[in-house]
Amino acid sequence: MQTGAITSYIDVAQLVLYAFWIFFAGLIVYLHRENKREGYPLFSSRRNDKVKVQGFPAVPEPKTYKLAHGEGEVQKPAATDPQIPFAAVQTKGGFGSPYVPTGDPMVDAVGPAAYALRAEVPDLTYEGTPKLVPLRVATDHALEARDPDPRGKSVWGADGKVGGTVRDLWVDRSEALIRYLEVEVEGGRRVLLPLNLTRIGFDGVRVKSVLAHHFAKAPGLRNPDLVTRREEDRVSAYFASGHLYATPERSEPLI
Repeated sequence: MQTGAITSYIDVAQLVLYAFWIFFAGLIVYLHRENKREGYPLFSSRRNDKVKVQGFPAVPEPKTYKLAHGEGEVQKPAATDPQIPFAAVQTKGGFGSPYVPTGDPMVDAVGPAAYALRAEVPDLTYEGTPKLVPLRVATDHALEARDPDPRGKSVWGADGKVGGTVRDLWVDRSEALIRYLEVEVEGGRRVLLPLNLTRIGFDGVRVKSVLAHHFAKAPGLRNPDLVTRREEDRVSAYFASGHLYATPERSEPLI
């Protein structure tokens, strides 16, 4: 048989192209299916009974994952996922109309104040030690001498009133930077304030997202020297949601 006798009547390049298309389409379906291990199936309230919405492809079969640092195992998708009570009602106007909070949206985790129910364990470094800790614990870290030190200074809300006093700084050991300010609020309780939502000056710390009285209602910590993953999400969601919920005017249209 002469060389090329089989392929002389076949467009090999076109077959390879078709094979690539089939492979790529299968890859897209596989990745989209794996992406539904969390958050699916969705539930629609368009009828009196809740309808599962999962689309195509369907939710994959449960798979067990081993967690790092010997934290155990987790199955996704899980048989039942914990849910935060939904403290909002739909306005009149039919399907698709917006929802409005029924209580304090910053506390009830509505809209931008919503957070994920992550594990109630601290995030760890590669070595297995708590990643986020105050400087009083991370004694091997220190604040750069040329930077303004906010400890002992007042924290001002968007209304120009004092909401608390900075008592310590929380450092990210993996990234070697400050993540949170530890603020003492009314009653002596201490809460975490995300550094990215602040402006630090030599006269104090200013926060635009919340008012002074909101600091006293901020989520606290179960352990004064540790923050869990869920607590991190709650703290960040609470203070960030103030951009919309801190005052009634912020929830209204701009024009």
